[in-house]
Amino acid sequence: MARINLKKFGQRIKKLRREKGLRQLDLALIVSVSEGYIGSIEQGLRYPSLRVLEKIAKALKVSPSSLLD
Repeated sequence: MARINLKKFGQRIKKLRREKGLRQLDLALIVSVSEGYIGSIEQGLRYPSLRVLEKIAKALKVSPSSLLD
């Protein structure tokens, strides 16, 4: 399995979130996690579980794999 660059992964989520006009709080509410958790993902400090990754992808209207490219 390839290693994921957490910083790049977080930046991708942040970019897509902003393109959709969502705040961190909006995404957090959709995904049912805390705003701080979304922030830590976007900062490259945490990697979400597969379940949360799928919810984030669905909220951003992208495939989960596109977040990992």
